[in-house]
Amino acid sequence: MSGSVREDLKLQRERAVLAAIPSDAEDPDPIAELRSLAETAGVQVVGSILQRRARPDSRTWFGKGKIEELAALSAELDAGVVIIDHDLSPQQLRNIEEAVKRKVIDRSELILDIFANRATTREARLQVEIAQLEYTAPRLRAMWSHLGQVTGGAPVGVGTRGPGEQQLEIDRRLVQRRLQHLRGQLAEIQARSSRQVASRREEHLVIGVVGYTNAGKSTLFNALTRGGAYADDRLFATLGTRVEQWNLGGGNVAMLTDTVGFIRSLPHHLVASFRSTLEQAAAAHLLLVVLDVSDPSAERQHEAVTQVLGEIGADEVPSLLVLNKVDRLLESRGDREGREILEDWRSRHPQAIEISARTGEGLEQLRQAALEAVIGPRREVVVEMPLASARAIDGLEKRAEVLSREYLDDRVRLRARIGRRHAESLRSVEGALIDGQPVAEAIAALWIEPPRSTAPRIPPHERFVGESVRSGKAPRGWST
Repeated sequence: MSGSVREDLKLQRERAVLAAIPSDAEDPDPIAELRSLAETAGVQVVGSILQRRARPDSRTWFGKGKIEELAALSAELDAGVVIIDHDLSPQQLRNIEEAVKRKVIDRSELILDIFANRATTREARLQVEIAQLEYTAPRLRAMWSHLGQVTGGAPVGVGTRGPGEQQLEIDRRLVQRRLQHLRGQLAEIQARSSRQVASRREEHLVIGVVGYTNAGKSTLFNALTRGGAYADDRLFATLGTRVEQWNLGGGNVAMLTDTVGFIRSLPHHLVASFRSTLEQAAAAHLLLVVLDVSDPSAERQHEAVTQVLGEIGADEVPSLLVLNKVDRLLESRGDREGREILEDWRSRHPQAIEISARTGEGLEQLRQAALEAVIGPRREVVVEMPLASARAIDGLEKRAEVLSREYLDDRVRLRARIGRRHAESLRSVEGALIDGQPVAEAIAALWIEPPRSTAPRIPPHERFVGESVRSGKAPRGWST
């Protein structure tokens, strides 16, 4: 097919037919997510085709009869593009395009188009361009037709004789040169980001908001802070990371981070490029795992999020499951069925918090649960510190529940109810005691930690991205 068809990947206002081989036989609408992605990209979905197969065809993914049906439907509906809900090889793309006489894009290309349209910050634009080039590089032969020799061949001058160099080889070299330049720029930005993340975690309580795309993370972020995060009822409304203060009460303030959402089968090139976003989740003291409980696919979305958190090393971070959009659930399913669904979630996740970020329902309960989670179980103890440690004394009195105080020459003795986080802040105070013991010994005795794995610890972003690149596969469920 002509090169112009493959080079024009702008999807806005195009009519599209969707096609998929569902992996879940029980899913009532296996193409719903692809439809949402297509609509997010600005495509007008005019038709769809499903095929039940145990194994995709190696040449065209679908069977011969289904490919013919896809071609006929595309022609009948005057569709300009066919979108496949799978990642295709360059040869499969070319074979399907030749059969249907339409532009064909796969799931990864669709997601990359959405990210390209949504990227606003310099870092996000660099990340997306790198991912696009890495996706495109192995597909040059299938995508472009101008592969003839551009130098050499005919003896028309010095240096032009010989076998020459194909345009494909020139294009690949230009892509690699551009990638090297972009990666250098991105590395500088991400190095600064890594230092900022580490510094923020050292100086503040850090709580990350994670979850499937369009679960309501940004709406919740705006409801808990002074706002500023872009929120919209569509996939990937947020691509950047935003940080604001969240007042947990009692003098305790956390830095709340809003991140982009997860989704199944995200292009692994995009995952690798968005490394700094992974660090945001893995470096938090607490994760709020936001779930759209009104979505019929909520269970599968929760499984995808849980799996990805494990793959990026964030499964060791304490988390709270936040069942969002409770109001929408009761409206769409009816009061009785909706409450039965909530009861089922509660039976399996007793600590889950039910909220509506839109109306504010349940946000106070969430605040109290988050405070308890980040400061740890409270213990009534006697804390002694030198009076010279005025800053530490003031901080403890603001953040903990002080029951009594007594001044002894150059020291102060406080009887207080404190959490582990409060106790940890006293480690750097010279001469501080908790129940008459050095701070480290008291923490070990009062807040016993569960046993941890003795396996060597690999930094989450290195383990995740390294495995993705080596295997050529993206962890299922991550959308960055």
